[in-house]
Amino acid sequence: MSTALYPPISTEERIQKEEESLVRELEWLLQSLQETLASIRAGLEECVALLEPTEPGSTLVLSSQRSETIKGFVTRVGSRIVKGDIHVKLPSLPPPRGASSYRLLLSSSPDAPPFVLNQLSTARNLINQSLDIVDVSTWTGDAKNANFISGQLRLLFDYIQEAKLELKGLTTQGNWWDDPIDERVFDPPLPSNVAFHLSVSDAALELSLRTLDPAHAPPDTFSGFSLRDRLASAIGATRKPDHDEAEEEFQYRGKAVKVKEKVRVQSQDPSLLAIMAKLSALEHNVAVSRKSLDIVMGNED
Repeated sequence: MSTALYPPISTEERIQKEEESLVRELEWLLQSLQETLASIRAGLEECVALLEPTEPGSTLVLSSQRSETIKGFVTRVGSRIVKGDIHVKLPSLPPPRGASSYRLLLSSSPDAPPFVLNQLSTARNLINQSLDIVDVSTWTGDAKNANFISGQLRLLFDYIQEAKLELKGLTTQGNWWDDPIDERVFDPPLPSNVAFHLSVSDAALELSLRTLDPAHAPPDTFSGFSLRDRLASAIGATRKPDHDEAEEEFQYRGKAVKVKEKVRVQSQDPSLLAIMAKLSALEHNVAVSRKSLDIVMGNED
């Protein structure tokens, strides 16, 4: 089946008409993209509002399932943890005399250093920069320049994607051994043999608590762990590592250490889940807009 024009026109005239049609289509698309950008701006502003340091914040339970190893809570206001009370029961972290667990209490002193979740600070900065890109695309730059808008959409997509990766915990920043928490965040200060690492993973707060030993220290022949190991060795059995970092060595606060015990708990944060959902939708909208503009501009891969 074929299509013919009547009355027939020359090839040159047909090409000219096609080019004129593409110009009109591009003008229409650029105009409609301004409406899309306005919608994206509204979504980004909602994300910023959810990350604002608004009292009373979000109080989240941090407790291990089916055990009493960790029981407690933290309160997040914006990107800061402002309250926290966590009780820990680990053989390698004996409680003070008369207590049934070791208590990690966030200091309420005005002189205490702030407890900041860097992933949330970074995500908020990326979202604010995304808003700047939208404003430039709408008000400052040439909204009728297809190449300019295409570049802005590409930049906007990258920033939104990076913000989402921060909330998913897929960035390289914040390894527990590279970024130790200030001991003075707690009252009393955090013991030197404890690594407390609170991060964001899949829009949830994730606490990883580790007790540490010097990497090259002689074994404690009087500890319950050592006696158990010796008995296992005597009968030809091998004690399995308690966690996935048992055989690794880390540089922590300038010292070589090994992880003796490790426990991890998560608490879903409704606000972060909402931000993640909004960013995913915005990422999709920007991707569709980029694809449409590339097709009309003839830049389709």
